[in-house]
Amino acid sequence: MRVFMTVLAFCWFLVGVFMILQYHREKEFKQQILETELQMHNRRIIEDLNHGEKIENIVERIGFPMESLRISLIDAEGNLIYDNYEERFSSPASNHNDRPEVIEARKKGEGNSVERLSETDDLHYFYSARLGNNGLIIRTAVPYTHTLTDFLKADSTLLWIMATLTFLMSFLAFISARKISLSISRLNNFAEKAQKWENIYDEEAFPNDELGNIASNIVHLYYQRDEHYKNSLKNEKDKIRLKKQLTNNINHELKTPVASIMLCLDLLDDHPEMSEEQKHEFMKKIRMNAGRLSSLLKDVATITRLDDGKNLIEKENVELSGLIKEVADEERLRTDMKINVAVPNLNIIGNRSLLETLFRNLIDNAIAYSGGTEINITADDNGNFIVSDNGCGISAEHLPYIFERFYRVDKGRSRAVGGTGLGLSIVKNAVALHGGQIKAESKNGLTYRFNLKVNKNATIS
Repeated sequence: MRVFMTVLAFCWFLVGVFMILQYHREKEFKQQILETELQMHNRRIIEDLNHGEKIENIVERIGFPMESLRISLIDAEGNLIYDNYEERFSSPASNHNDRPEVIEARKKGEGNSVERLSETDDLHYFYSARLGNNGLIIRTAVPYTHTLTDFLKADSTLLWIMATLTFLMSFLAFISARKISLSISRLNNFAEKAQKWENIYDEEAFPNDELGNIASNIVHLYYQRDEHYKNSLKNEKDKIRLKKQLTNNINHELKTPVASIMLCLDLLDDHPEMSEEQKHEFMKKIRMNAGRLSSLLKDVATITRLDDGKNLIEKENVELSGLIKEVADEERLRTDMKINVAVPNLNIIGNRSLLETLFRNLIDNAIAYSGGTEINITADDNGNFIVSDNGCGISAEHLPYIFERFYRVDKGRSRAVGGTGLGLSIVKNAVALHGGQIKAESKNGLTYRFNLKVNKNATIS
C-alpha cells in the first residue's frame, strides 16, 4: 500500500501541474485574443493617419468598438500628443518612452503590457502599442472592468472535470490495490524468510495468477542466484588472492633493478672523475635494468588484461602460419639457434597480439634458457601444436610449476638474462583464451604441447 500511495501522490502531483499549466495557458490564450483585437485597431488607425486623416476624426468615426477603449498617440520623444481621455487628467503626463509596451513596440514593432497601473488616472489597463511612421506610437488600452476581468478569467470547467476524473481513477486504483495486497504480503514474507535463509519450499503455493507466476519465478531465480553468488564469491576470492600475490611479486621484482639503477646513478654522480670506460659500463647496467623494468611492466599489463578483460579482448580471423613465420623471422635476428617452422595454413578466431606474444615467449624462453641449437614449431590440421628445443631441459620437479606467475627454475640466471617470470603464465592464459590447454615435458630438451581452436569455416587468404 505504501507503493500505491507513493504512485498515487505522484499522479496527483502530475495532474496538479497539468491543471495549473492548462489554467495559465488558457489565460494567455485569451490575452492573445485581446492583444490581436487591439492591434487590429492600431493598424487601422495608423493606416488612416498615413492617409492624412486627423486622429480626432478617426476616433470619432470608429467610436468605441470595445468598452471604454482608450486611444493615445506618443511621438518619438515620448510625449503624449493625443489621448481621448485627456479631460480626465489633472496634470501633464510624464515621458512615455519608459513604458513597457512602448519600449517593446520600438524594438519589435508592437508590444503590450498586461494589467499595468496608469500613472495618469490610477486605473489598471491592458495596453497594446504599435510603431508607426517617424517614431510615432499608437497605443490602445482597455481598463480592467468587471467585464474584461471575466473575459480574461480561465474557464474552470475543465479543471473540475480533470479533478473529478482523477479522484474517480484513484478510487478504482485503490480497490484494485486492495485485491492484490494479500499476494504482495505473501511475497514480502517470502523475501523475509529468504533473507534469514529459512526453508521456503514447504510454504503454501502462490495463487495461479499473474502475480503468483511472478512469485514462483522469483523463488526459482532466488535459488539460481544463490548458487551463482556462491560461485562468484569463490572466484572473487581467488582473484583477490592472485592479485595480492601478483602485487607482492611485482614489488619484489621491482626492487632489484630499481636499486641497481639508483646505485649506478649515485656512483656516476659522486665520481665524475671516473673513466669513460667505467661510465659506459654503468650506463650499460642502467639500460639493462631499465629494459627489465620495461619488460616487467609490459608483461604485468598483459597478464592484468587477461585476468580482468577477457570479454573485452577483441578477436578477429587470424592466419597462424604467416603469423608464426613473421615472429620466427624476427627472432632469428637475435640468436644463432636454428628456428624451424612447419605449420599448415590454419585460421582461428583470436587476438593477433596475444597470439604473437604466445609464440614469441616460447621462442624467447628457448633462446634464453635452453642452451640448445635448434627450435622446432610444428602443428597438424586440427590445431595441435608442438614447440620444442634440443637444449638441457629442466628437472621433473619443476614441470608442474613453470606456468605459475614469477616461478623461476634458476632465479639468478633468469634475472641475469632479463626474464620477468610472467612469460609462461601469459602463454598459458593466451592458450586458454583461444580454447586450448598447454602442458610441458622435458625429454631431450623442453617440449610444449598445446591446442588452439581452429576455425575450419574460414577462407584462407
